Amino acid sequence: MSTTPGFDPRAYNARPYSGGDPYADYRPADLDLDGLVDLADRRLGGAVVAANDEFFAHRENMLLPGPAVFDPHAFGHKGKVMDGWETRRRRGPSALDPHPAADDHDWALVRLALPGTVRALVVDTAHFRGNHPTEVAVEGTHLEGSPATGELLAAEWTPLVARTPVYGHAANGFEVADGRRWTHLRVRQFPDGGIARLRVYGEPVADPAWLAALGSFDLAALLNGGAVEDASDRFYSPPGNIIAPGRSQKMDDGWENRRRRDTGHDWVRFRLAAQGEVRALVLDTSYLKGNSAGWVRVLVRDAQGPDPEAWSEILGRTRLEPDGIHRFVLPAPVTATHVRTDVYPDGGLARLHVYGSLTAAGTAALEQRWSRARG
Repeated sequence: MSTTPGFDPRAYNARPYSGGDPYADYRPADLDLDGLVDLADRRLGGAVVAANDEFFAHRENMLLPGPAVFDPHAFGHKGKVMDGWETRRRRGPSALDPHPAADDHDWALVRLALPGTVRALVVDTAHFRGNHPTEVAVEGTHLEGSPATGELLAAEWTPLVARTPVYGHAANGFEVADGRRWTHLRVRQFPDGGIARLRVYGEPVADPAWLAALGSFDLAALLNGGAVEDASDRFYSPPGNIIAPGRSQKMDDGWENRRRRDTGHDWVRFRLAAQGEVRALVLDTSYLKGNSAGWVRVLVRDAQGPDPEAWSEILGRTRLEPDGIHRFVLPAPVTATHVRTDVYPDGGLARLHVYGSLTAAGTAALEQRWSRARG
């Protein structure tokens, strides 16, 4: 039974699937996610490390990329095959008391790929219509290293989303106000049920001690605290792919825009981990063969410099070969906090690497942010 005053679970139900497009009656989330990264992305290293129950569907499904899929005819030995995490139905202690207690719930522990500040969460119950949880709660903790399940369960947890009713077959979106850095989340669903996907949108906060040990590194990489601030086009694939870890493995692992039918050009703007001295660039067009960018220009600006809004060119308009890796050593280090790639007239990039090291001011700013985020 819910502890939410006046809560009527029937108001959050979804209709049974009646055929056709299963997403036709799906309820989307209304959140501003510009500039935010999914900190739990499985492709970046996120994981569901433990759950108390996963009888019907595996906990790991929650972090799969892409929307949940639904096959109305797929049944297994345990029942309906669902693309998400689904637990068994809870019961009370006896025939005279058959209902779960008010605080009965199932839980899953999530390790973030990118420890950082969480700004928004989406608890997606796509295709869970009569079997979604009535309420969810999400908490965060900060434990460095590789803590075991017992250590996580014994940790101090801070509420990020209070126990709240959720809709079935919906992207239930929540804004998060706590500005601290988290390494793990605990998702609780009351009393039981299924969650298709969990998305944890926020800003990575890199460990300055780790970056100092690296010395020279990729200042734009997601794993090091870089981020995409904005882009001209996200039609085929997201620009955040450009700074994802590892080599691109296929065309949509990178960024591809639509074909331009005007005289403009496309661009992506990045925020570096902190102020740094840029020394070299790598522009990778792997798997982009007939649709790679034709030419590229790279600019930087220093938000902490004397003219914080001014962009300066560090690589003039340069032809890119399809399905290739292009390396450029700058004639001298350039101080920057932001980088912009302009592609002409359109086309894709698989990866961008911006190699350099932090300045003294960049290190100090990152250490201050680290201290604030640790609370």
